[in-house]
Amino acid sequence: MTTKPLKQIHLAAHFPGVNNTTVWSDPAAGSHIDFDSFVHFARTAERAKFDFLFLAEGLRLREQGGRIYDLDVVGRPDTFTVLAALAAVTDRLGLTGTINSTFNEPYEVARQFASLDHLSQGRAAWNVVTSWDAFTGENFRRGGFLPREERYGRAREFLATAHELFDSWDGGEIAADAGSGTFLRDARAGAFAHKGPQFDIEGRFNVPRSPQGRPVIFQAGDSDEGREFAASDADAIFSRYGTLDEGREFYADVKRRLAKYGRAHEELKILPAATFVLGDTDAEAREAAHEVRRLQVSGQTAIKYLEHVWNRDLSGYDPDGPLPDVDPEAGENTIALGRASVRGFRDPLETARQWRALAEAKNLSIRELVIATTAGQTFVGSAATVAEQIDTLVQADAADGFILVPHITPGGLDVFADTVVPLLQERGVFRGEYEGATLRDHLGLAVPQAASGRPRRPSFPEL
Repeated sequence: MTTKPLKQIHLAAHFPGVNNTTVWSDPAAGSHIDFDSFVHFARTAERAKFDFLFLAEGLRLREQGGRIYDLDVVGRPDTFTVLAALAAVTDRLGLTGTINSTFNEPYEVARQFASLDHLSQGRAAWNVVTSWDAFTGENFRRGGFLPREERYGRAREFLATAHELFDSWDGGEIAADAGSGTFLRDARAGAFAHKGPQFDIEGRFNVPRSPQGRPVIFQAGDSDEGREFAASDADAIFSRYGTLDEGREFYADVKRRLAKYGRAHEELKILPAATFVLGDTDAEAREAAHEVRRLQVSGQTAIKYLEHVWNRDLSGYDPDGPLPDVDPEAGENTIALGRASVRGFRDPLETARQWRALAEAKNLSIRELVIATTAGQTFVGSAATVAEQIDTLVQADAADGFILVPHITPGGLDVFADTVVPLLQERGVFRGEYEGATLRDHLGLAVPQAASGRPRRPSFPEL
């Protein structure tokens, strides 16, 4: 009887951005802006031999009721600036940034990622997204008023054009010369010409082919179109499915699509985001997790969350009281603007009906209901229990690994690195040392050939 070899687990760390994940009231909570926070977080991830660090992006502070949303971090530094700086204080950790395809230009973004890949010696990755709302678009010349089909058309062409730029060098154009350093031995190096509905550009790409050829491409969509893009062109996909049954279904569906694009099973990594709460015992961890959820969802946060659905000012309601007896306001959401309203619901009236039924059945207050209906911790338990949970899900093909989001910044990853990682290493399912230098090495991905000619049909998630 043949024994299936153990899968190696991929782990990454997400530096929290605009969210209500961080427990700000904890004395250990630090700055989301100071570079020291990014350094501490990145060095912890590298010490634990994680594959990469991930930065989300918010292009505008959210507003709620005409005021800056209380939970936003005022002043997230530019993604490329942070990642380039982290390249100087880390050696092996991958550096992944979310960069928008709606408001940027292919030449600009391709040049920045190629530069980051050189500066980091092959550790750059790009999470490609579009932006859905005119509110964010007001910050940019293009504005946020592209119809959905045009926005996605632009995104498809954006990535295809960026690949043309990356591939305009094949890696052999630069030669060394003992007398003068280096010289260009192919005058056509970097030449490009792209004419399409969104971009009409021609010139010379001035960054030679980087160590990875192209940055690792991440995708985060869950629609059928998004899954198809992941199978055709992405190197990794963020999944929202962290449970066994849902994870296995998603995993099997996306991996099944790879064959039609001539890709092997291992060429795409599926990585759900995951939170965690650790304790000396499982009971202690469960108690701590309950308290963390109460701190993450304060009474004020619960009211603001409810306003996303009700599209009304609910500031007069008691978060420890019952749900509003009025129905949600139909039509465009005018209470929450920016990323806050992305978490809205397709049918607010039906959502209100379901929540009232749940609140009545369990005698829940507004705050208790929001805690019950929003995401809780993925992994809760002692270090041994959490290591077992993670290993079980990966070996059962519910995921290839996890992107961990701690509730304390920047030190919340430390306890995981110190207690869970050694147990995974003892199990033989997680590296003890880095075996390669690039992010593609860590993920087990080959360097793509220039001008591969493989069909590109990307579809993008919303920011």
